[in-house]
Amino acid sequence: MKTFRLYVWLLCGLMLCSPVVGCQQLKLLRSQSPDKQDEEDLDDGKKGEKGKDKDPDKEFETKVETPFIGDYTAFAGMNWVVLEGVGLVVGLDGTGGDPPPSIYREQLVNDMRKRDIKDPESILRSPNTALVKIRAYLPPLVRKGEAFDVESVMVVEGDTSTSLNGGWLLETELYEAAVVQGHGVMKGHVMAKAKGPILVTTGEGKSDSTGVKLRGKILAGAIAKKERDLRVQLRSDFRSVRQSRRIASKIGDRFFAYNESGLREPLAKALTDQTIELKVLGRYKDNYPRYLQVIRNIAFRETQVGRHVRMEKLKTQLLDPDTTEQAALQLEAIGDQAVSILKTGLKHPDQEVRFNSAMALTYLGKSDGIKTLGECAVQERAFRVYALAALATLDEAETHLLLRDLMSAQKDESGKIVDSAEMRYGAFRALWTLDKRDPYLNGEVLKDSSDRELFSLHTIPATGEPMIHLTHHWRSEIVLFGINQKFKTPLAVRAGPRIWVTAQPGKDQIVVARYEAGQPDRRKEVSTSVAEVIRTVVEFGGSYPDVAQMILQAAKQQNLTGRIEIDALPQGGREYIRKPTSAGDTEGKSHRIGNANLIPNFVPNLKDDEAAKNKQSQSEALESSDKKPNADKLDSEDNLTDADPKGNASLVDARKDPSAPNQDRHWYEFWKRK
Repeated sequence: MKTFRLYVWLLCGLMLCSPVVGCQQLKLLRSQSPDKQDEEDLDDGKKGEKGKDKDPDKEFETKVETPFIGDYTAFAGMNWVVLEGVGLVVGLDGTGGDPPPSIYREQLVNDMRKRDIKDPESILRSPNTALVKIRAYLPPLVRKGEAFDVESVMVVEGDTSTSLNGGWLLETELYEAAVVQGHGVMKGHVMAKAKGPILVTTGEGKSDSTGVKLRGKILAGAIAKKERDLRVQLRSDFRSVRQSRRIASKIGDRFFAYNESGLREPLAKALTDQTIELKVLGRYKDNYPRYLQVIRNIAFRETQVGRHVRMEKLKTQLLDPDTTEQAALQLEAIGDQAVSILKTGLKHPDQEVRFNSAMALTYLGKSDGIKTLGECAVQERAFRVYALAALATLDEAETHLLLRDLMSAQKDESGKIVDSAEMRYGAFRALWTLDKRDPYLNGEVLKDSSDRELFSLHTIPATGEPMIHLTHHWRSEIVLFGINQKFKTPLAVRAGPRIWVTAQPGKDQIVVARYEAGQPDRRKEVSTSVAEVIRTVVEFGGSYPDVAQMILQAAKQQNLTGRIEIDALPQGGREYIRKPTSAGDTEGKSHRIGNANLIPNFVPNLKDDEAAKNKQSQSEALESSDKKPNADKLDSEDNLTDADPKGNASLVDARKDPSAPNQDRHWYEFWKRK
C-alpha cells in the first residue's frame, strides 16, 4: 500500500513539472533569434515595469554625465551623389561641331532615336549644335521636383566645337554611372533631368584671347526625380531592435509633426536593428546641419531628476564663452523647458554668449533673440551666416522688418558705417527664404516668348551705395540694391552673340538692337534705367547669361553708378576674436565659429566645387564638431578673417586678394564674354 501511494505522488509530481519544462524549452528555442529576443525584452520591460526593483535609468538619476544619442549613432545620406549624362546643346551661332566617334556619340544617337528624332547624325554634324558631357551633384535632403545646379557642361575631347556661348541644353537624363571593365559605362537609376541656358566659363588661368569656351554650367538646371532622406545609423557594437526603437522614440519625443488628421507623428522611425529613418522638422529645413547637431545632443537615458541636475550645470556653462556653444545646443535639445535659462544668456555682456542663446531660442520658435541676432549679423562676420539662417526660420513681423533694414548700409556699435555686400545680400536671401512673396523684395520673373521662366529680377529700395548682385550658384537672379539705377553714357556692350546695347555721349536714351542672319533686324529705344534695359534684352530673346554678360561689360567700362557683386554670401567656419580676459593681454583668443562643412544650407557653400565635394563629409564634420580645435592649429586655407573683423566682406574681400593672379580670380572669367 505504501508503495502504491509513493507511485501516485511521483506521477502527480511529474505531471505538474512538465508544463514548466515545456515553457523553458519553448523559451530556449525562441531565444535563438536576437531580434525576437530584443522584442521580448522590450515587451517584458513594459509589462513588468512596476514589479522590477531596479530601473536601469536610475543609475543616471543624480549624475550629469548623461549619455547622448550622438554617442551611439552616426548619420547617413549626407553625401553628394555624382550624376552624369550626355546631352545636345543647340542654338550655337556656328560655333558647334561634329563630335568624333565615341561611346558618348553612340549613347546620344540611341537616345535621340528613342525620342523618334529623324536623322540624328545630320543634327550632330550641324555647326549650331554640340555634344556635351554633363555632371551634377544631387544634394542631401533634395525633394522630388526641386532644382539644383548642373555643375559642368563640357564638350567631349576631339570635338571641333569652338564655343558653347549662347547655347541651350536640351532635356537630358542624369544618372549614376560607373565604368566597368569589359562592359563600358554602366548606367544606374535616372535621378534627375537637366536643361537650360549655359553659363560659359573660359577655364582657370586662361584669358578670353587664349581660352576656348567649351565648358559651362546651368544654374538650377537640374530637376530631381528622386527624394533623399537622412538616416541615423547605430554603431555596430550597439545595434539591436530594442536600441533602435529606443533611440527613434527619444528623437520622436523631441521632434514631431502633425498629419492632415491632426494626429501627432514622430519624425524618426526605426527601420531595422541599425537604421532609423529621419525626417527634418520644417524649422530646420534650411539648416539641417544644426538639426543633426541638436539630435546628437538629445539625452538617451535621463530621469526628470537627472535632467534638472544637468540643466543647473548647463545654466553655468551657457554663461562661459568656452562652453556656451555646446551648452546652447544641449538646452535646445531639451526643448521648451530650457527657454528660461536661454533667456538669461541674452543679458550677458559677452557677445558670443548672447549669440548662442539667441540662436537656440530662435530655433525653439521664440522671438526674444531677434534683436540680438540682428546685432551679431552686423557687428561680427563670424556670426553672420548663422544669425541670418536663424532669422529665416521665424515668420514674425519683427523679423521681416529687421531683414528689410539689414539690406541697407548699417552702423556698428562704434558708429562706423558697415556697407557690407554679403550682409545686404545675405539679408535678402534670408527674407526670400522666409517669405518669397514679401512685397519689399519687389520680385518679377522674366520669361521668354514661349513663356519659359528665365530668371528673377528684384529692385530693392535700400539705402547705401547702389549695388547690382548676380548669382553663380543655385538661382538665376539679379538684385538691384537701390531704386532708379541707371547706365552711364556713352555705352556699347553686347548681351549674347546677337544683341547690342548702345548709347551716344550725352544721350538719355539707350538703343537695344538684335541682328541675326536670315531674320529681320529689331531695334528699340529705352531709358537708361538698368531694370528697363534688362527687360528689353529679355524681350529681344536674351537669357540670364546674356544679361549677366551685358552688366559685367558695363561694369568693366565704368558705365554703372554703383558696384557689382557676384555670390556675395556669408560663409561658415570663420574666426572670432574674443575680448582679452585679463588686463595684461593685448589680443583676445582666436576661436572658430561653426564648421566650414556645416554651413546652413539656405546659402551655397562657395567652397563646394568639384574638388571640395571629395573632402571631409558632413557626417564626419558633425562628429568632430564637438572637438574644438586650438587656435594655433587652425588651417590657414580655411581662415577667412580679414583685416577688418567687422564686415564689408564680399566675394572678393572675404576670400581672395583682388591682386591675385588670374587663376585665383576666375570667378570674373566665368562671366566675361567677347
